Amino acid sequence: MSEPLHGAKGAGAEGDAVRRVAWDRVLVWFMRVMAMVWILKGLVAWTIIIGVTLPGLPSFPDMLPPAQAIVVAFAVLDLLAAIGLWLTSTWGGVLWLLAVMTNVVIAVLRPVDVGTSPTVAGLQLCLVVAYVTLSWLASRDE
Repeated sequence: MSEPLHGAKGAGAEGDAVRRVAWDRVLVWFMRVMAMVWILKGLVAWTIIIGVTLPGLPSFPDMLPPAQAIVVAFAVLDLLAAIGLWLTSTWGGVLWLLAVMTNVVIAVLRPVDVGTSPTVAGLQLCLVVAYVTLSWLASRDE
């Protein structure tokens, strides 16, 4: 059976195997969890479009056209990024990074229009740092 998150690496003086983390598997799990979160995020955008109003946000027809465009763009981009993340493809990671960075810029420039906040943007930046770190660790193991 393959070793899920640990692998044996070398032997110590007493013959004990030193265990290490398989960073590529950790990266895959991280990407799959992010895919599930971004599917929910994309579905929330679609619920706004179809008329389900969320607390603190105006209904979709009452939004300003730029805010409507942002909601529609994220409804599509978030779901595409989620599919790519689930497949652990390179384009999925790139789309996800694009979606996160766009959301961060919007949160800083116009947080009220689309119901995002600097706190959510900060959390998303932490997720980007985790993704980049895990990608680096996984590539170092190869």
